Amino acid sequence: MATREVNIHDRRDPATGEFRVIAPGESFLSVTEKVSRIVLTPHTPLGWFGFFAVAGAGATMLMVALTWLFLKGVGIWAITQPVAWGFAIINFVWWIGIGHAGTLISAILLLFKQGWRNSISRFAEAMTIFAVICAAMFPVIHVGRPWLGYWLLPLPLTMDYWPQFRSPLMWDTFAVSTYATISVVFWYIGMIPDLGTLRDRAQSKFAQYIYGILSVGWRGSVRHWVSYETASLLLAGLATPLVLSVHTVISFDFAVAVLPGWHTTIFPPYFVAGAIYSGFAMVLTLAIPLRKFYHLEALVTERHIDNMGKIMLVTGFIVAYGYGMEAFMAWYSADHWEAFTFWNRAFGPMGWSYWLLLTLNLFIPLTTLWVRKLRTNILYMFILSIIVNTGMWFERFVIIVTSLTRDFLPSAWGTYRATKWDYMTLFGSLALFTFLFLLFVRFLPMMPMNEIRMLLPASKVRAKAGPEVTK
Repeated sequence: MATREVNIHDRRDPATGEFRVIAPGESFLSVTEKVSRIVLTPHTPLGWFGFFAVAGAGATMLMVALTWLFLKGVGIWAITQPVAWGFAIINFVWWIGIGHAGTLISAILLLFKQGWRNSISRFAEAMTIFAVICAAMFPVIHVGRPWLGYWLLPLPLTMDYWPQFRSPLMWDTFAVSTYATISVVFWYIGMIPDLGTLRDRAQSKFAQYIYGILSVGWRGSVRHWVSYETASLLLAGLATPLVLSVHTVISFDFAVAVLPGWHTTIFPPYFVAGAIYSGFAMVLTLAIPLRKFYHLEALVTERHIDNMGKIMLVTGFIVAYGYGMEAFMAWYSADHWEAFTFWNRAFGPMGWSYWLLLTLNLFIPLTTLWVRKLRTNILYMFILSIIVNTGMWFERFVIIVTSLTRDFLPSAWGTYRATKWDYMTLFGSLALFTFLFLLFVRFLPMMPMNEIRMLLPASKVRAKAGPEVTK
């Protein structure tokens, strides 16, 4: 039974208003063909090998930096008194924030039945997992004795020693491990129908065997689909509170301290909004090259880019409100320590970083994302996504470094200048993320083929194409 092509010229169903991701000339068969061909092709594009080689070289640089760190200790970084936290914590908070968009797209938009999420949900979930891997590395290595990292786990020891649950480091451990577990399970269960499709379409016996194991006997029966839908909704319900809880717990690392600039109740919602802001920026950074390189413009459309731009606009204003409240409370609290910390951020020796983050996070995005022509301009949104993620990294830099360089005792004031090992760790983590993401794109389905096809039920195709859709 061969399926003939069905032309769909309008992108919304007139009855439900539901968005159609299948553009003119696309059919159910071509959606599967487009996505599965990327994985099952015997000829990997040379461009993939080029990016993979660069990412592999960067990941090797990270291994060199970590090996030297283990041999010499954290003294190779720029951390000193009073700046006892440096790039390691900055990178940790930044990577955790990037991972939030995947959970939001997968869980919350699924519960709200937003069909447009389907084309970007799979690689957004993969982005979450790889970002959490990069983030989880930093709490372990920054303590100075990474070989004792298992002490962070609540394991009963022979000497009745237990982890210190009042330590923010323990909060990070539980938050990140819970987040990673739910994200991996949600990601894998969502791939099971597509892994079954790859198993059935693979020509290689080895590929059939591997995808057959991964698809855990998927046959597409009614019973399988009911179990799949139930599991997806349950996991979405479990994952939704994590969007709020994980970065809230991370913000407590700072909010519970007595240090001026950290001791503020605005941090939990402010951190969560900033995490979604940077997370959607990273989704754009990944989605735009993917749609161009693999010719997926019919699946990741301008409307997807436009919707992500709208979400960034909303969360950007929440972040702007957080910045404004920091300034307001520095004045309204009548606390001269808090007032001096804010003045030091804006006009002190590192004031350049504060104005840079305002420019990158607020002035550029929030004045341009109002314009729909710019939100649907692919090149501009790609550049803007990089700008926002750079600005969000500097936000963490300002929060951590400028608050520590000048605290209560002027005699203890200092400065902070990152070393080459700090930069090697930062850019190495970016390379590791890219390395893992390229492997995912090559060997696993980057888009949920079955969910995309279900956006256009067969009855609606028949109504548009005529009574005979198949023959």
